[in-house]
Amino acid sequence: MSETRAAEGLLDTSTVILLPRIDSAQFLPDVPLISAITLAELSVGPLATSDDGERAARLAHLQQAESDFVALPFDAAAARAFGRVAASLRRSGRKPAARAYDALIAATALSRDLPLYSCNPRDFEGIDDLKILSVPHPDHH
Repeated sequence: MSETRAAEGLLDTSTVILLPRIDSAQFLPDVPLISAITLAELSVGPLATSDDGERAARLAHLQQAESDFVALPFDAAAARAFGRVAASLRRSGRKPAARAYDALIAATALSRDLPLYSCNPRDFEGIDDLKILSVPHPDHH
């Protein structure tokens, strides 16, 4: 296994949303997984807009993610890992509640010893023991 690419890895929500525009699989795990938290986060999207076209696009995104990925549950092990994530964020001066979805996704990755792949790795700074692999953001060439 190479240093920069894992066999299995957890994609954060931003990476799932940007996936159709990421032009190289070399930055992604061989077996991309998502957290059920990502499905929860994506399910908010269609409800958070009054624009019919945007709602349809967001709903399609949710349905695509549900179809393309195995969603790992947020289970008791992830709940225990969340305590470690919250403590790490507090020590680093960040509020876990401000990035609740990200903290729950990080806990899912930690509980399964999976690296986290993100187009926005700074969202996860300050979380002890989390292996974060940066995926080039398609808008920042």
